[in-house]
This record gives sequence, C-alpha cells and structure tokens, in this order.
Amino acid sequence: MIGPAYALFRITRAASVGGLLAIVAACSSGGATPVPPSVPTATAASAATDTPAPTPIPATPTAAVASTTPTTAPPAAPAGTVVAWGQNSYAQAKVPAGLSGVTAVAAGYQHSLAIMADGTVIAWGANNSGQTKVPAGLSRVSAIAAGYYDSLALKADGTVVAWGHNASGEATVPHGLTGVTAIAAGGYHNLALKSNGTVVAWGYNTSGQTKVPAGLSGVTAIAGGYQHSLALKSDGTVVAWGNNTHGQAKVPAGLSGVVAIAAGYQHSLALKSDGTVVAWGDNSYGQTAVPADLSGATSIAAGDWHSLALTSDGTIVAWGDSARLKTVPTGLRAVAVAGGGSFCLAIVRNP
Repeated sequence: MIGPAYALFRITRAASVGGLLAIVAACSSGGATPVPPSVPTATAASAATDTPAPTPIPATPTAAVASTTPTTAPPAAPAGTVVAWGQNSYAQAKVPAGLSGVTAVAAGYQHSLAIMADGTVIAWGANNSGQTKVPAGLSRVSAIAAGYYDSLALKADGTVVAWGHNASGEATVPHGLTGVTAIAAGGYHNLALKSNGTVVAWGYNTSGQTKVPAGLSGVTAIAGGYQHSLALKSDGTVVAWGNNTHGQAKVPAGLSGVVAIAAGYQHSLALKSDGTVVAWGDNSYGQTAVPADLSGATSIAAGDWHSLALTSDGTIVAWGDSARLKTVPTGLRAVAVAGGGSFCLAIVRNP
C-alpha cells in the first residue's frame, strides 16, 4: 500500500508535500504467494505466519510480497506516463502500451491500477480474484487503493467502490458510507477517511486492524499495513493500531511534525515537515534503516519489505528488500512514486 501495498504492497497513496505527490502502490512478489481463504489459485500458498492471518514471509531478501501502503486523496499529480520496475510474474509491471495521461497509480500484490485524467481507471496484472476487472461505467474517480487481491476507488461524490477478493468482507463497502475524502488498503482490510476527520474500517480483523480507536478524530491521512493501520492527525502526530509483532504499531515517543504516513507489511514510515523520514517496525531487510543522507523528501511510500522517498528534485531514494528494487531506473525524475513487494511504479510528467 501496504501492504500490499497493499499499499500498498501496500498503496497505497502517500500524501504530498510541496506539490509533489507520492501515490503508493504495491509491489508484487516473484516468491511464495499468500493465498487467503477462497482466493482463486493463481499462485502458491505461503508458509510461515506471525498471526492466524495468511502471512507472507519471503524466502530470501529478493522475495518480498505485496504492499500495504496507504492511499489518500491530496491534489492529483500532473498527468504523465508510468514507469515500472521489479518483478513482473503476472505482468503487474508491464505498463499497457500507450498509457498516458495518468494522474495516480496504486498496486496490490500482483496487480496495478491507474487513474486517467478523465477520471476513469485502468488495471493490469493478476486477475485471479477479479481485482483488475474494473466495474463497467466507473468514472469520476479521484483516488485509488489496492489491497492484496481487491481494489478500491474513491469517487468525486465521496462514495467508495470496491471489487475483487471479498472472503474477509474487504470488498463490501459499509452501507451508507459517504463523505469520504481518502481511502487506504491493507492486507485484507480497508480504511476510509471522512470529511469530519473520522475513520471507518472494514474487512479482516484478526489483529484489531479494523478496530478504530475510540474517539479518534482530527485525522488528515490514513495508511493500511498488512495487519495494522495508521492515522495522521491534524496536529502532526500519528496514531497506530492492530498487529504489533515487530513494533509496527508502536509510534516512536515524541514523534511530531508529521505530514505524511505510509505502512508496509510490518513496518511504518512518517515524513516530517523538515523533509526527513522516520521509520519503525520490522527491519529484517533494512526497510526501516533510513539512509543517513536522506533529506528534502516530499513524499514516501512503503512496500512490504522496502521503503521509498521522493525528493524535491524528482529523484527516488529506495532502501530495504533487494538490490533489484533499490536500482531505480537511471535518470528517472518522477512526480509520483509507488512501492510494494517486488515491483514499483512511478509517474513521469508528460512532455
């Protein structure tokens, strides 16, 4: 997104600062694939788990999984073309020929989404749960998010449309949900931010990831990890809930001045107003080891086991996971970046 990714992972979309937008997408894995209950078999099932949920664990640093990264709805990035790199097992990183005029991207475990300038949605990659089968007539979309096997779209009228995997109820939007300003997809759960600053969550809840803290208000951004959730408040502080096996839901003491958040599989990121990044949670692949020289970040994205930052000059800095994902295409200058398991997306401004 997140997470997947999911985010993701993982898209999810991260908030923008200084006019540059990071739309979080998920990264897809070429390794073991988690298959939750009732997911049509497109890939093999994963083994190790930290909780009763279907929990993907990569066999090597190069075998990460989907993003649980957030999707929020700041102003859209300038329309452009999409660049993808990393794993491509299900054509998730094979951008459709001639695709241009894209204003936002998001990706799930093995699928990708894009919003066009006309408010329609394009999808590609794995479709074992119908996650790339965009509902007929869907239009006026302002934000997108992708979970492991489901997809979300926020419409201009504040309603949410979901499709794809629904075994955990993640594609069943709560009845009467309106006034939504941002969406985020976790592993098998989803979040919506309402115009009154409150958060609504639904889907898989084995770790309390959809149990929004009582009284939570004043929220300006949301993010979904695999089994944890984040909320950014208007005072620049962060609230987290859900699975905390690796400290991903334990916000660092004194953290403030935050302007954007992102959530990976078992790690979390925060972008501060001074352009620095703070990370916490699982660091098995160096995903929370923020480069010491990183500064001037304007947006962030979290994959399952890697992290990304977009800087003010359009360059992308990556850390964690495999060298393949750290190798950002040479000369790339992006207006949006998305990260997840083992593939990444970026929007490059049209000439």
